[in-house]
Amino acid sequence: MLTSLVHVAIGGNIGDVPGTLSRAVRALDEAEGIRVRAVSPLFETAPVGGPEGQPAFLNGALTLETSLPPGELLHVLMEVEKSLGRVREVADGPRTVDLDILLWGERVIREEALEIPHPRMHLRSFVLVPLAKIAPEAVHPVLKKSVAKLLAGLGEIEGVKPFGEKFDPLGGSGK
Repeated sequence: MLTSLVHVAIGGNIGDVPGTLSRAVRALDEAEGIRVRAVSPLFETAPVGGPEGQPAFLNGALTLETSLPPGELLHVLMEVEKSLGRVREVADGPRTVDLDILLWGERVIREEALEIPHPRMHLRSFVLVPLAKIAPEAVHPVLKKSVAKLLAGLGEIEGVKPFGEKFDPLGGSGK
């Protein structure tokens, strides 16, 4: 039985990024205990942190419905990343795919390997812009503000622009 709605950031900046992100979405939708309920458009964004000279990222957001507990979902996300060529060498470095749990309903989780809500999501336009497209009313359980209000609080958004190609990895069955 699928019981929890979870919002996940998706992004990447090396290789065939739209193709890799599409494969990631399909892999999640096919995983046991997970269904993709909404997929945002992709946005092109400048890298934040990490080594100089890396290419721009494509970033989006997903809404998943899951029966998995948080640690198991995190494991699935990391396995999907690994299967799509993700190598963790440099913090904030280039990557084929990145999947981060942003929100899990009203839950607050602080563990060594997992923090929900994502500790920096409210500061990052490249996270909030796509998330606001699919879940503007989702509430940050610590800050008690909706995604739309968090985004508005950032002021003028620079460096986040719509990606020109349509992103529809589930062939119309996602939002």
